[in-house]
Amino acid sequence: MKKSVFVLVLTVAVLSLPALAQSGGWGEGQGHSRHGRMGRQSVDDRVQRLTKDLNLTQDQQTKVKSILEDQQKQASSLMQDSSVSRQDRRAKFEQIREDTSQQIRAVLNQDQQKKFDELQSQRRNWTERKKGAANSSDQQ
Repeated sequence: MKKSVFVLVLTVAVLSLPALAQSGGWGEGQGHSRHGRMGRQSVDDRVQRLTKDLNLTQDQQTKVKSILEDQQKQASSLMQDSSVSRQDRRAKFEQIREDTSQQIRAVLNQDQQKKFDELQSQRRNWTERKKGAANSSDQQ
């Protein structure tokens, strides 16, 4: 009996692999980006999102993409630097995020800046709620 259940499970698993491969595998469309990291979007995805949310012009898209690519390089370099403590790394990431936001904001017109500020506020609120939920579950 155990052997037949094992064979059945194995068969289902093997038959599922082609379907997963065709659909992009685990995670696509479930909070994963093209880079496979939960919650992380590629630069192009972020530019597309901002273009949709803020109605960016082509010139603004080019500038924002350059800013986001620079942010990505800085963050990647910081991740590679093993001499930085966890606390310092977190502070530096926050500074990179703030600098990036200010640079993007400078590219926008007044109406876009207002909408961008609202989006940033929503992101911060979501992050704080997420941290609060994680902290409350850690204490249980």
